[in-house]
Amino acid sequence: MAELVQQERDFVAEQVHRRLGPLLRRQHDTQDIVQETMLHALRRAPRFLLSDRGHLRGLLVRMVENTLRSAASHQQRQKRDVRRERSAGAADADTVLDLDAADTATDPGAAAERADVRAWVRLALELLDADDREVIERRDYDEQSFAAIAEHCGEAEDTVRMRYRRALPKLAAAMTRLRQGRLADLL
Repeated sequence: MAELVQQERDFVAEQVHRRLGPLLRRQHDTQDIVQETMLHALRRAPRFLLSDRGHLRGLLVRMVENTLRSAASHQQRQKRDVRRERSAGAADADTVLDLDAADTATDPGAAAERADVRAWVRLALELLDADDREVIERRDYDEQSFAAIAEHCGEAEDTVRMRYRRALPKLAAAMTRLRQGRLADLL
């Protein structure tokens, strides 16, 4: 996977350059976004064989878009708690559903299984629609309350709660498709 990702570095750089708007261009260099996307690709590498280069490129384009959305969201926030501030895109799926809580187990098989689940969750999140991805990340990664998410989105708290409840089954369905090798269905 590392070799394939390296071969696609120029393609990713082209995608970032095309999509990097003036707001982000003031704060971020194209190569920084490329590097962050490539790291995401390596960390969230599929646990299955991609059927063709088009699928890999589709996945990389989705990762570029998500990295840029995260950077833009981070940059546009007017109210930030400096204690929780981190670099754009730094939300790592390791915190999703508190999967790290049991990493102190002495069973290597259980630890490997948890790592595998984290990898599937990371990749499936990359493939969700932006709204679904955002509500899951804010709730599970950033540990925001539904009230805080609603305030950020300008929606009612019950609306955000419903979006979250609808997004979780979509995440599960994306993971199922990935495990079945059906990446093309998600791209």
